[in-house]
Amino acid sequence: MKKTILYLIAVFVTAFAASAQVVDQNGHVVDTTSIYGERADSLNAAVFVSNQAGNYLSKVKPVRTEVISAAGLCKMACCNLAESFENSASVTVGYSDAVTGARQIRLLGLSGVYTQMLDENRPIMRGLSAPFGLSYVPGQWLESIQIAKGASSVINGVESMTGQINLEHRKPTDEKPLFLNAAVMSDTKMDFNIASSLQMGYKWSTVILGHVSGNIESHDMNGDGFLDDPKMLQFNLANRWLYQADNGVQVRFGVRALQDNRLGGQMLKDADGKYVYYDKDTYSIFSKPGSLDPWGSDIMNRSVNGYLKIGIPLNEDNSQNIALVGDYAYQDLDSYFGSTKYLAGQHSLFGNLLYQNEINESHKFTLGMSATYDRYMKDFYRLVAVQGVISNSGLTQMAVGGIFGEYTYHAGEKLSAIVGLRQDFYKKSGTKIVGRFSPRVTLKYSPSDDIVIRANGGRGVRYSTPLIDNIGVFSTGKAFLGSYNDHILEDAWTFGGNLTYYLPFGSSSNTYLSFDYFRTQFVQQMVVDYEHVANAIDFYALDGNRSFTDNYQLDFSIDPVERFNITVTCRYTNAKIELAGKGLVEKPMTSRFKGVLNMQYATNLNKWIFDFTASLNGSCRVYDFMENMNPELYKNGRTPMYPLLYAQVTRRFKGWDIYAGVENLTNFTQKDVILGHDKSSDGLVNPRQASFDASCIWGPLMGIMGHVGFRFTLWKKA
Repeated sequence: MKKTILYLIAVFVTAFAASAQVVDQNGHVVDTTSIYGERADSLNAAVFVSNQAGNYLSKVKPVRTEVISAAGLCKMACCNLAESFENSASVTVGYSDAVTGARQIRLLGLSGVYTQMLDENRPIMRGLSAPFGLSYVPGQWLESIQIAKGASSVINGVESMTGQINLEHRKPTDEKPLFLNAAVMSDTKMDFNIASSLQMGYKWSTVILGHVSGNIESHDMNGDGFLDDPKMLQFNLANRWLYQADNGVQVRFGVRALQDNRLGGQMLKDADGKYVYYDKDTYSIFSKPGSLDPWGSDIMNRSVNGYLKIGIPLNEDNSQNIALVGDYAYQDLDSYFGSTKYLAGQHSLFGNLLYQNEINESHKFTLGMSATYDRYMKDFYRLVAVQGVISNSGLTQMAVGGIFGEYTYHAGEKLSAIVGLRQDFYKKSGTKIVGRFSPRVTLKYSPSDDIVIRANGGRGVRYSTPLIDNIGVFSTGKAFLGSYNDHILEDAWTFGGNLTYYLPFGSSSNTYLSFDYFRTQFVQQMVVDYEHVANAIDFYALDGNRSFTDNYQLDFSIDPVERFNITVTCRYTNAKIELAGKGLVEKPMTSRFKGVLNMQYATNLNKWIFDFTASLNGSCRVYDFMENMNPELYKNGRTPMYPLLYAQVTRRFKGWDIYAGVENLTNFTQKDVILGHDKSSDGLVNPRQASFDASCIWGPLMGIMGHVGFRFTLWKKA
């Protein structure tokens, strides 16, 4: 595997360097970072050049929006999107299980499936791509990330129940014909990225993005007989284009292809001392405990994506324009877990047609229609000791079509209001068409230059995909009960607000104190219940029961002296759900609070940059069976609090950055990761038993790790 990775890196470097020839052009950079402002397919644009903090709250956006800038993406190794949120208390990142390496986020205390992921305002990471999607966006491909809390715009649909996370990639118009980044972790994981922005005359420009990552060695640092991280190898390639016509028409299009293979689970030694790993073709659930037939997972993900965005001005000042956005994605998932197989393919189409009219500086409206179509083909077979065989195969089709309107009012810089109305029609295989009306409102008021008050609220609706949304359930020996093959229409309302006060001290204008409160309340939800039936996972609809989350957050940021930034964030979550047979209880495996301290200092001319991040992670309620298995660890049915520390030093040269860092300096890891009542003579869990469970993850799986890396940027000559 090592030779394969190194060979592919060499191929990428040679090919990209050979093509890095730049032709002068006089085009303009288009800003697509705004969620409510000028869209990616609008024609007007503005470029701002300034020194920004790595993480900061946007002062101008109507929705409470945290921005992770390019500087923030360099604070840690940031090999992929999941690792880019370590400095944020708004977004919590964890593992879905201890086997697959799938990462999941939480925003407003709820699973990431309730957060709409956008790629420059195109919906992504839906369905089969959701469990591993965070690992498939290299951090060094991005320019920035915007995290908008609450019910935001209706323009891209209403799947955003807790908020939107919009990703901004490197642009074709960047004057960087070659960018290289490579990093290696102490656990032998290697990561390589390459980007080349080329301007071919005034009208055409393109950016080519490449990524290779994988790990050479496999580790079992906690001695539980299971790989701490799966053996994996990923290839990722994208090409994005921009065409700017003389009449103001802009066309953006691009393609992306990805392949990822990962092998996880048990690692056993044979008589010769060599490790034996899971083999999906020979594994049998009837093997005797202790035999060399390891349980594990074997997952192959392949995907292809293409998109087209066209912006057409209808008058000279672009106060009226039409935009068309189209996106196609195919996701192929071949996954095996012991004697379980889940083979699935997903074709997804998204189309959005918009008309925008800016009547004057105070009034603007957008009208449009959009449609989303998902076609799932799956072959599902599961054999576990406690249940026997269950299977389900076939075709499922889900479609959503809707019309919408959004009106924006500005009263100078003091007041802005956005009212969005959307009517959608939902249709899935074997059911009638169902209509849902989704209103959303956003208000922003600034009584003075130092105070910003925001409020928003509205409805969110999405189709659930129970097994994929909760992929960790495959890493158990439990029976599946209820509606695990159903796709109910989840329905929730989110309301909240934000108060930000900019303080008159510090060495910059970036000193602020901010408070948020948001509440999400479900009307309908797919409940995944680990506690209703022993050794089983019960899937059922909420159907009138209660499920809600209250989220409070406090942020403080200051530059006490020049080039020194301190940010402190505290978040408290009150999450409750009414479970069958238990009534209203605290949602299990949901952290109650989190605090983050980040400090960054840069020497003159940014030659040296020092970053330090500390977080304190609060406890969460564990499942009843977890407390019964380990009452000493889970006192009062709760996990312990734990700290995490990160540090990184960067040395900058002309065109070069060299950095080194350490993660999880406290070396804290979750104990009792692999659960099971009965253990073999060597103390290891038998994964063939009903009580086996590797999905109950609340803490870090890897101990202290170091990383080193470099970044090289070749700038276009004037």
